[in-house]
Amino acid sequence: MDRSELDALLTSEALTLLRSINDPHSQDDVLSRVSALRKEGHSLATVSAVMGQLALRAKARDKFGEFAEHMLFSKEGLEVASRLAVSSHHAGRFLQAGLTSVVDAGCGIGGDSLAFAGAGLHVRALEAQEVTAALAAFNLKPFDTVSVEHARAEEADLTNAQALWFDPARREGTTRLENPEDWSPSLEWVFQRARELPTGIKLAPGMERALIPAGMEAQWVSYKGSVVEMVLWSGGLQREGITRSALVLTETAGAEITGPADSADEPAGELQDYVLEPDGAVIRARLIGDLARRHDARMMDSTIAYMTAPAPVDSPLLQCFQVLEQVPYSLKNVTALIGGAQVGTLEIKKRGIDIDPAQLRGTLPLKGSGSATLILTRVQGKKTAILAQRLP
Repeated sequence: MDRSELDALLTSEALTLLRSINDPHSQDDVLSRVSALRKEGHSLATVSAVMGQLALRAKARDKFGEFAEHMLFSKEGLEVASRLAVSSHHAGRFLQAGLTSVVDAGCGIGGDSLAFAGAGLHVRALEAQEVTAALAAFNLKPFDTVSVEHARAEEADLTNAQALWFDPARREGTTRLENPEDWSPSLEWVFQRARELPTGIKLAPGMERALIPAGMEAQWVSYKGSVVEMVLWSGGLQREGITRSALVLTETAGAEITGPADSADEPAGELQDYVLEPDGAVIRARLIGDLARRHDARMMDSTIAYMTAPAPVDSPLLQCFQVLEQVPYSLKNVTALIGGAQVGTLEIKKRGIDIDPAQLRGTLPLKGSGSATLILTRVQGKKTAILAQRLP
């Protein structure tokens, strides 16, 4: 979003239209709305700003729920913003540490600051991009405990800060920046601040692990099955004795596994009655071995994240599958396996076997009313096809 788009949006005319127009249901509805608004005398800039916001708000509900109806967005700002459920976890860490205020040094459109303020923290929100700072100011206006400044974190006076929150900008326009020193603020500058004050640093979950400073707690977070971030915690925000953690959040609950360091894997063994697939956050945190030992499980192969156990396991940290049948992997064996199972709905999962599940599906005899999961993987180095039932 550029300055002219923002100016068109932040008018009483545009904001009144946003409050009065319902979401369009189709592209034809969009076109008819645009035509009707133009006939009513609204400028093209106003109509474009309003319709753009309606489209972004529809996407934003997945992250912000009912709060999206009262917020303004830019495309890029919405893309990188934390989900409110995840931001609430961030806020909880500050409260648990006994902190009462935080500097959100790179607040974007204000997603995390919204959760911080909602939790009762006093927030000083800094944003380097002028347009984005204006959107954040609008979104955070309902909170009298928040101040928003158009300022670069590196140039702000942080002398009186009690704690810091960073989400270093990893994009410039539409280009993703690969070198952490090109981020804003640079990662080394952020790490230096984290050595001085209690700090949380939101980073991409796939960030190179070699960049993680020794001694900090690195927490990988997944939401509804997708790993969405890795956060580094320092000072009073870091928990004693923990440098690795995996937090799995659902719409209604959460579960976590922690460790003092990467955990050693369990040895691989023969396939048992159940296959366990750790959540991606557990895999990223390299805590699979600890999770296996917690549930009397072992690895299926030393190079693959699947585990196997003699009994079913009910945990948000993993998905459990009951083994129905297994055969050595070959296209002939897989076809016969599926043909004999009378399966009409088939989920295909693979690890350690180079095959396109979509292409394979087109060759299989999917006939019948049953449903199942086909797991293509290696068991102690041997390529294996496993027909299984996903457990709730």
